[in-house]
Amino acid sequence: MRADSQQDLDLANELVYGVLRFQLQLDFLIAHYAGNTKKLDIEVRTALRLGVYQIRHLDRVPVHAAVATSVDLVKRARKRSAAGFVNAVLRKANKDAVVFPSKAVELSVPEWMLARWEAHHGCAEAIASQALRKPKAYMRNGRFMDIGAQSIVPLLAIAPHHRVLDVCAAPGNKTLHIAEYSEHVVACDRTVARLATVPVDRRVQLDAASALPFGPEFDRILVDAPCSGTGTLARNPEIKWRVTMEEIERHAARQVQILTNALAALKPGGRLVYSTCSLEKEENEGVVAHFAHRLQSATYRLPGREAGDGFYHAVLA
Repeated sequence: MRADSQQDLDLANELVYGVLRFQLQLDFLIAHYAGNTKKLDIEVRTALRLGVYQIRHLDRVPVHAAVATSVDLVKRARKRSAAGFVNAVLRKANKDAVVFPSKAVELSVPEWMLARWEAHHGCAEAIASQALRKPKAYMRNGRFMDIGAQSIVPLLAIAPHHRVLDVCAAPGNKTLHIAEYSEHVVACDRTVARLATVPVDRRVQLDAASALPFGPEFDRILVDAPCSGTGTLARNPEIKWRVTMEEIERHAARQVQILTNALAALKPGGRLVYSTCSLEKEENEGVVAHFAHRLQSATYRLPGREAGDGFYHAVLA
């Protein structure tokens, strides 16, 4: 790849992720500069978001280039009649301080989500502020693996002779981490395509929400459960705008079933680690409460308090 192509790709990634991280703030700023914008076509709003983001947050893009690119975008989207409007709005945009109407707008996070984090964790602003920053890239075994994710597998306390089951294994980063400690690893996931990314020999296609084809034969089990992912908003900012309470509750119901099935495969005296990259109590304490008699320990890693993505983990025996 040529250097200029890589630069273009890096800029495209910066724009996509940056606009998603700051979307609510950007929409307020568009209205601040333009007046009533409730009836804007999505193509026009998107071009304005891109322009305002570049003007306020990217020093490497000249203002005139940000304006010209956004005007060109609406023309390409066959919204030529809006070109003058986009040009006029972006000519008003600048880096001057703005009084935002709420912390939710300033931190670009849904109000309901911010309120839940404050009630549950007491540090909602720190969490939301961290989600506005480009995440640091961490590596392990030649793969990108967040530092928070790297904290989960050591909780299993794996010995070389242990048989280990990774119930929801894809994409396989934690499976590879497990394999550093033991060769006796079985990785499971729902589809062959998902399992193709998992770097161990013994792979089993199954839905962990259904009964598992194992007896109580594993010394260690990892249940890194599918979840809403609200601890990964810096890395996956689109989650802020699509996740709902209904989705969180659906995840929680499925997580209870997965954990029930996984515990049936644990040897007496064995250890199971349940983890999510969610900050929501329904997917964490609410799930583990069904197995309180087996709970050994539990804690959160919170963005803005610890490095990396947010995680919850519980150790059960």
